[in-house]
Amino acid sequence: MLTNRTISFENLLVEVIDKNLCNRCGGCVSFCSANGISALKIGKDGYPEYLDKDKCMEGGICYLICPKTVELEEEINDKYNWKYPIGQWQDIFSARSTDAVIKEAATDGGVVTSLLLYMLENHIVDGAIVSQKTDCGGRMPMVAKNRAELLKAAGSFWSEAEHLDKLGDAYTSCFPVIKVIKEFAEKNMKKLALVGTPCQIKAIRKMQALEIVPAHLVVFTIGLFCMQCFTLEDLVKQNFAKKHNIKIEDVEKVNIKDKLILHMKSGLKIHIPLEEVEEIAREACLACPDFANDYADISAGGLGSEDGYTSVIVRNSAGKQVYSEALYKGYVENSGASIIAKKDRDHKLINIIEDFAIKKRIRYEQHPHVAVER
Repeated sequence: MLTNRTISFENLLVEVIDKNLCNRCGGCVSFCSANGISALKIGKDGYPEYLDKDKCMEGGICYLICPKTVELEEEINDKYNWKYPIGQWQDIFSARSTDAVIKEAATDGGVVTSLLLYMLENHIVDGAIVSQKTDCGGRMPMVAKNRAELLKAAGSFWSEAEHLDKLGDAYTSCFPVIKVIKEFAEKNMKKLALVGTPCQIKAIRKMQALEIVPAHLVVFTIGLFCMQCFTLEDLVKQNFAKKHNIKIEDVEKVNIKDKLILHMKSGLKIHIPLEEVEEIAREACLACPDFANDYADISAGGLGSEDGYTSVIVRNSAGKQVYSEALYKGYVENSGASIIAKKDRDHKLINIIEDFAIKKRIRYEQHPHVAVER
């Protein structure tokens, strides 16, 4: 529900950023840059800050679209028919890519990469906003336009990226109403898929509810299961790496199922209970209720499926159409029969996902200070 009080970025500073509850999704900066206001920027620490305070229009849009504020929550819950505990869904199953190269690069079954490849090769989208690994063990956003670029982003690692800040860049490079350096133009980029964490997807849904740019570019969303995000610095601090005898440079990729799984370059897998991972989780993640990415068109993650497979939640008609066509054309394959919501409510896969969703929601409800009093 929209608030009647006067709000601005100053409110975000006080209620979210200063409380260390900012998800660093980049939504506020994306809106500000895409609409030519240019009052905000992503700071060196990944958090939004003023670029030019005098340019701030103080309209409060940046506050409204923040995933940590309650404004617009009722509207998007109604629009996406949200139901406790994992939102609306039509089908849930385990699946994997049929592409051997994608499966090798992926952490789980490679379904997300294969769905994006299907959409690109069949001209459903012009590009996909994804994260690629950096040399220093983090992630950076990129717009993938082909198979080779998708493979650069395949697999999980430990850091979130400001995808929506990249979305602002994509918008400003598409349309002449935005004053940007034209050599970065991507004039064909008018339909995008977005792979994101729950906070990133929720920010997009809030922007779409208000019908503001650049959210109209996003025509399809794939949401990743997310218990918490952490960075290279988080693994090193508090003697976490030392305690588990981990050399960060030896970690090849990271997976989170019912435990944190570190895949070492030697082939060794180190399993760490999630309770211990919470010790290094960002405060913003502990104050987030969404595990299963409830507002995405399709949600995906490794939890609940056997090694080499992805757990897939098809949530709506858009998700069903894309997945069914990708399945028919051989980009992905299912493991056994799918789970129809009304016919198999007691299936183990559903129970596992719902249990984790409930755990995260309880953790959120018990958090001592959320961004906005509810």
